[in-house]
Amino acid sequence: MTAETAVALPALVIVLAVALWAVTTVGARLECVDAARAGARAASRGEPLERVRSVVLAAAPAGARVTVTRGAETTRVEVSVNVVPGWGASLPGVTVHATAVSITEPGVEQPGGTPE
Repeated sequence: MTAETAVALPALVIVLAVALWAVTTVGARLECVDAARAGARAASRGEPLERVRSVVLAAAPAGARVTVTRGAETTRVEVSVNVVPGWGASLPGVTVHATAVSITEPGVEQPGGTPE
C-alpha cells in the first residue's frame, strides 16, 4: 500500500497543478475577450484612443498588450497576455489572444483627425 501511494501521490499533484494552470489560462482568456469587446465598443463610438486603451487595460489581466485600430468601416481591438503559472515561474508561459471587431459609427473621426 505504501509503495502505491508513493507513486500515485506525485502523479496526482502533477495532474492537479496542470489543471490549475489550465483554469488560470482559461480565466485570462475570458478576461482578454471581455476587455477586447469593451474596447471595440468604446472605440467604435468615437472615444479617444488613449481612453480606449485605458478601458481595455483596466479590464485585461496584468501585463496585457493592447492594439487598437480604428478604420473608416471597422474598429479592431486585440489583447494578448503571457500567462505563467504562479507556482512555476521557471516554466514557459502560454500566450492567449482575443480580438474584437466592431463597425465604426458614422461621423467618428479617424486617427488622422479627418471624419469619415
